[in-house]
Amino acid sequence: YNTVASLDMTRLHQQLLYIAVLAAALLSADALSIIGSSDTAHKLHVTKSTSRRNFIQFGLVGAATPTLAANAAVDAQFKEVGQQERPPEGETPFSTLSNGVQIKDFRQGSGAETVQNGSRVELTMKGRLLNLNGVIFYDTKSNDPNGFGEGTPLQFTVGDKSVLPGLESGLVGMKKGGIRRIIVPAEVGYGAFPGLEPQPLTEVERRALDSVVKNPRRDQTVMFDCKVERLK
Repeated sequence: YNTVASLDMTRLHQQLLYIAVLAAALLSADALSIIGSSDTAHKLHVTKSTSRRNFIQFGLVGAATPTLAANAAVDAQFKEVGQQERPPEGETPFSTLSNGVQIKDFRQGSGAETVQNGSRVELTMKGRLLNLNGVIFYDTKSNDPNGFGEGTPLQFTVGDKSVLPGLESGLVGMKKGGIRRIIVPAEVGYGAFPGLEPQPLTEVERRALDSVVKNPRRDQTVMFDCKVERLK
């Protein structure tokens, strides 16, 4: 019974569609006959068809354009933060440490003292998820109890095992005021040490990090942009 009813409804829909198309055609013919000669009608028909085709093409292109633009923006962002891109002419490439961590200095800093095991450091920094095209999951400016937008630096002693070992090794050799980009693979990062610092400071940042760390199928490589504010 259900099958028969379904077939009847399908036939009814087809008939209604046919009637609608026929009515539209008749109305178009009447309009054309009112406008003028057959030549004029033919030209109008061609114009209408062309306009309709252009409208369809424009609609398809317009629908695709936001997607293409979004993809381009994502690609550009990934190139900005990703390690695979060849650096522009004259820029220093990444150096790879023995544990797989990659580092690249943007500012050398000053002074004779450098970050070593046992150094007490204060860092302003951002952490990004390379798997999510550079989404930020940690930012010291998010820790802003005074509300002035300055944030609170991350403070720790290198070697006290409170911070990701990959981040610690990437900091070694930096000077006060130095800025370095550090790319930490999962083996010395959150893949093996999910509970170590730095930890997200907002709920949004937490969800971003968890979406990668708690999904073993995703690349858990992260990147930190670090500036040494204090060193002793």
